[in-house]
Amino acid sequence: MNNILEDLKQQFIDPPQEFSPIPFWFWNDELSKEEIIRQIHDFHSKEVNGFVIHPRMGLSRKTPYLSDAYMELVEVAVSEAANLEMSIILYDEGMYPSGSACGKVVQQNSEYASRGIRMEEHACGRDEIRISFDLGNGEEIVSVQAVLKLSEDTIAYESTILLDFDQDGVSFKPPEVGLWSVLFIIDTFSRGTIRGVHLGQDDGEPDAPLAADLLNPNAVQAFITLTHERYYERLRAYFGNTIFAFFTDEPDLLGRGHRQGLKPWTRKFLNEFLAFGNKEHDLPVLWFDAGEVARNIRSNYETTIRNRLARTYYKQLADWCEKHKIGLTGHPAASDDIGLLEHFHIPGQDVVWRYIAPEDDKALTGAHSTMGKCSADSARHRSKRRNLNECFGVCGKESGWALNADNMKWYLDWLFVRGVNLISPHAFYYSIRDERRDERPPDVGPNNIWWPEYSKFSRYIKRMSWLMTDSVNAAEVAVLAQADHLPWEIAKPLYENQIEFNYLEEELLDGFCQIEKGEIRIVKQCYKVLLIENSDLVKPAIWPILESFVNQGCLLIEIITEEDMRTNEFGQLRLSNANEIPEVLVNFLEKKPLLQPASPSIRISQVSKEDINFYVIVNEGETPYNGSLCTELIGRTEMWQPWTGTLDKAQTEVFAEGCQSINFSIERRECLIIVIDQSQEALQLEIQDNLMTETLDISDNWHILGTDGGEEFPVLLSWTELEGMEHFSGAIIYKKIFEFTEPLKYKGIQLDLGDAHEMVRLWINGIEVGVRMWKPYLFDITQQMKQGLNEIQVEVTNSLANLYDGQSKPSGLIGPVRIMATFNN
Repeated sequence: MNNILEDLKQQFIDPPQEFSPIPFWFWNDELSKEEIIRQIHDFHSKEVNGFVIHPRMGLSRKTPYLSDAYMELVEVAVSEAANLEMSIILYDEGMYPSGSACGKVVQQNSEYASRGIRMEEHACGRDEIRISFDLGNGEEIVSVQAVLKLSEDTIAYESTILLDFDQDGVSFKPPEVGLWSVLFIIDTFSRGTIRGVHLGQDDGEPDAPLAADLLNPNAVQAFITLTHERYYERLRAYFGNTIFAFFTDEPDLLGRGHRQGLKPWTRKFLNEFLAFGNKEHDLPVLWFDAGEVARNIRSNYETTIRNRLARTYYKQLADWCEKHKIGLTGHPAASDDIGLLEHFHIPGQDVVWRYIAPEDDKALTGAHSTMGKCSADSARHRSKRRNLNECFGVCGKESGWALNADNMKWYLDWLFVRGVNLISPHAFYYSIRDERRDERPPDVGPNNIWWPEYSKFSRYIKRMSWLMTDSVNAAEVAVLAQADHLPWEIAKPLYENQIEFNYLEEELLDGFCQIEKGEIRIVKQCYKVLLIENSDLVKPAIWPILESFVNQGCLLIEIITEEDMRTNEFGQLRLSNANEIPEVLVNFLEKKPLLQPASPSIRISQVSKEDINFYVIVNEGETPYNGSLCTELIGRTEMWQPWTGTLDKAQTEVFAEGCQSINFSIERRECLIIVIDQSQEALQLEIQDNLMTETLDISDNWHILGTDGGEEFPVLLSWTELEGMEHFSGAIIYKKIFEFTEPLKYKGIQLDLGDAHEMVRLWINGIEVGVRMWKPYLFDITQQMKQGLNEIQVEVTNSLANLYDGQSKPSGLIGPVRIMATFNN
């Protein structure tokens, strides 16, 4: 027996605590030591072995953010977590976006407020004019230019004139041809804010804290001193053990609710702007169209700003964290901002606002569909062990509290199969008192219906996070990406055809990658194929590297339109449709499709961990899949169920041509792991008995408890159809007695409850069988059934959205309810 496989099995069944979910814990009310400790123990009892302390809207003004009173409570929480061997991430703001210390940075120095440049247009006639400056507080002129207007929003870029000016204004005589305007480019305060932690500090409210200038290294240093040093001063003994990271949250250069029409800037930035290859007369194009040059100019500007932000903000934070023996984690503002993850020790992203979801093809389309691999692939290519996702925030479909366990499981599977391995649920609420309940809902922990069963989620998260950590995926295909752009259209057919790929940043090709023996090699990844969705985005300096890649026998595929078809320059393949790529890859890599039959809803990631191969299989669709996995890996094969922790033998068949076929089925909302140990011999195909199924429908005449006095229901229906129950949230118990003959003759007996909403707990003959939180509500009741009369009891708990959001979402047991018994034919 392979000791490695046996050791991995034990770790899978009972993974280490380091792989626990680390939820955001909203500190959003008047806090007490006793309640903090009680809630921490409640988390711990559900196998939640860590948390992010997140000061949040609703925090009492009796405990001002970062005050002695506040820090004393933080120390209570950290100390209690240490006693329980839990882990903590400190959040660096109050509330978000990060960088202002809840306005304290600007309170310390008003010059540290966030800045931008605004454009002021003065239309010209035919005569010479004199225009005076009318500057506000803190404003200064960056540039004065005259532009030839081709339309209201278009200029002739090549005709732009830089104008000399004095402290009072500028004089200008327009050329005789065309309509001209004089533009003042003015450095100004953005007046942007953040969301604060106390009532009255939210967006648009008078006390909303001012955002800081994150492009100003002195302002960022003030932020670090006020926040990071404050925590370290109080919690020094816990850094590097209980406290393992600081979380920075989607910093916003202009702040929320900033003045309209601004572009990010900082004082004396023009010289750096020019040094990066921009030109002063590029500035008007930030506001006006200018034909073909506009895209490049705006791209260069954004790159300049992004590089400055990386240096002044992220690197300063990362250096401080590293010096203090913890990691920097969190995420930038955009879902595909992979370049800004460079300095994160634990790269992150966030699934929020239902930008991705099971419906409307959101899983695979749009920029947000790249965020899972954004953090995972950044970690893979930059030698970072973990990558994080702050997930579930405001992800209810119909309303805030409408997020259900079904969707939570879908999101988790979506993340894991893409390589995410640190889950930070958003959020556990300290309080849902009054308006706190509806501030970025829902609570996905203690104040929701699934909390009594949350240890199931914790265990699942730990198992999958463990598997996706210290493992290497087998992708041979890379998709070329830019620092601020991850292509998704070219990725969609790869997902749908189970072809694993990773996003490779263009920057990494030059200096970080080695191209040898027909492969691009970086860290532990090796790629034989590189895909380019839009060659116009590729920097000129990268093309010689790509040519070397092709010359070594590798495959480079570009997607281009018919009108852009050009002469083949150095042997790359050009296709007009991304859907053609899978067939080309199967032929080039000489591999058969993984699935028989094909299914666009199945996602597969192949990873290896300590020389054992794992196929992580996820069903992102709404129907079950039955088929087989065809692989060239041959050896002892097992099926591991990460939700339950059960391990089963696999039904396999080895073919003479050197491949193995593994039969499997996977339900909606299910993740299955097929494990192959090539050091051991493959097991022979097990012959299945020829089984028949008898079905007994027991959908009628249920007795309902929980309504007024209880009553008989001849037909199952949603209880929202009953008078007075339209907005009821809670639990109702359904009971029924039925007769079942000869249970011992059956090999297996299953109960299918059909449609139910949402959490179901089942008893058969007084014995609890289990809990299900999503469809299919299918239970194995073989052991509980007896000859003659049997009693079935079903407790159904519905969504809190009915009570909290005024919804009337379907609720209760709706059926049809069937017993399915299998026997030998």
